[in-house]
Amino acid sequence: MEKNKLSTLTLEELYEKRKKLKSTSMGIGIGMVVICSVLLYLIFKTKNFVLLAVVPGCLMTLLPSFIVLSQLNTEIKSRESK
Repeated sequence: MEKNKLSTLTLEELYEKRKKLKSTSMGIGIGMVVICSVLLYLIFKTKNFVLLAVVPGCLMTLLPSFIVLSQLNTEIKSRESK
């Protein structure tokens, strides 16, 4: 199993990594919401409801970044409590 890379980073590096990940996730998330809105509009306009399955799949692509963000927050909390 791979060693936890977050434990080797300093607290400042963790803050920087969290800030970058938050801004990247927010940008991609806003883009996904816009794209999914356009897709939903096209689905209902063309009455092609098969494409409706694509919307949750698009939103699921952000799940790994939320998992890493959660791990970063946990590591930062554990270091701040020491």
